[in-house]
Amino acid sequence: MRLPFSSVRLPFLPHGPILKPFLPRTLFGRSLLIIITPMILVQIISTFVFYERHWELITRRLSGALAGEIAIMADLRESGTKDAVLLELRVLARDQLWLHSDFRDGDILPNVAAEADGPVATILSRELSERVRRPFRIDLSDADDAKIEVQLADGVLEVVTTKKRLISHTSYVVVLWMVGSSLILFAVAIVFMRNQIRPIRRLAVAADRFGKGQESPGFKPEGASEVRQAASAFLRMRDRLKRQMDQRTEMLAGVSHDLRTPLTRMRLQLALMPGDDPSVAEIGDDIVEMERMLNGYLAFARGEGTEQPEEVDLALLLEDLVNAERRAGTHVAMTAADSLPFVARPTALKRAIGNLLANAGRYGTRVVVGIRRLGAQVTVTIDDNGPGIPEAHREDVFRPFFRIDASRNPETGGTGLGLTIARDIVRGHGGEIMLSRSPQGGVRAEVTLPI
Repeated sequence: MRLPFSSVRLPFLPHGPILKPFLPRTLFGRSLLIIITPMILVQIISTFVFYERHWELITRRLSGALAGEIAIMADLRESGTKDAVLLELRVLARDQLWLHSDFRDGDILPNVAAEADGPVATILSRELSERVRRPFRIDLSDADDAKIEVQLADGVLEVVTTKKRLISHTSYVVVLWMVGSSLILFAVAIVFMRNQIRPIRRLAVAADRFGKGQESPGFKPEGASEVRQAASAFLRMRDRLKRQMDQRTEMLAGVSHDLRTPLTRMRLQLALMPGDDPSVAEIGDDIVEMERMLNGYLAFARGEGTEQPEEVDLALLLEDLVNAERRAGTHVAMTAADSLPFVARPTALKRAIGNLLANAGRYGTRVVVGIRRLGAQVTVTIDDNGPGIPEAHREDVFRPFFRIDASRNPETGGTGLGLTIARDIVRGHGGEIMLSRSPQGGVRAEVTLPI
């Protein structure tokens, strides 16, 4: 049986939830991580191969050459070579091989095992053991010179040479070149990725502005072909949604307007009928209810109108609505709020929050209004002490024409479009309306808007 690829889990790879908290959240950060991770791995592998192969090989050959020259000097001295020849060899070794040698007649090295301090000393000790085959001591404590002492039969041969004969400085050049080139490539990658991410950010801003009912006149498809394709699809979707909203608005406005004409005729005919007929009052009530419904349709249609967004002071707008509700006789308490600049369609936003305030004042005797800013969003709360809304119906009341007869008086409750219009407008500004139980005992309407 062949398993789909998505169901296969590699045992040597950590699961997503383990690494997820440590991964960057932005596309820019993740793209850089994709570029940097292979670069760092290549640097680590290259450094390992260089130091394990190239550096060790070069150091071993340099140490082997030095150990061989010291072995020659030790063999010549113990083979009975004349002092004049040995002196000439010392001069040649000093001038041509940078070896400064001296012989301490009758001296004996301490009977202590030599300890290699560092990788260079370890390699040199190994080469001296293989070539010189005599007791020796190595001193690399000096910054510039290396001293090697070899125990001979009649004394100690001391050889001092420069460390340049043991250490290859190309390793530092390679490391600097690797680090420098990596930094340059990293800078180029940052510039390149910023240019690639910029069209995606512009697309996100355009989509966010469209969700708030704002225009993005300077937006156009740009960037990579996939980003251009996504931007073109967004523009087509935006045009389709605009046409759909315009058609719905025009249809509702047209139907509501056309129905006013026969209603006016019916009202005129009703006025000419005898007043003592009991059916006249019933028909009049029906006409009033139909006019109320038509007004609701028109208000619903205006919620999708063409009002242009502008910057308003949200705290001042809310204060004006509260004052208007107080003049209508509702007891409304509101805490003072600082200025909150907000780009909105003021008339539509007043209608939305005004509907919520009117509902709270209609079904409660006390209303408490609060406004606060939390990060990148502002929250407006409207609490009343009315009968409340059952939890099972808190989402249903946003449906058009839905009314809860058990807790809302149908004679004073309107057509059931108030909350629908309010949520429609708030969502058009990129926000949301949620209903919950109020600390006052009734309903809390919480309006959240992005700043």
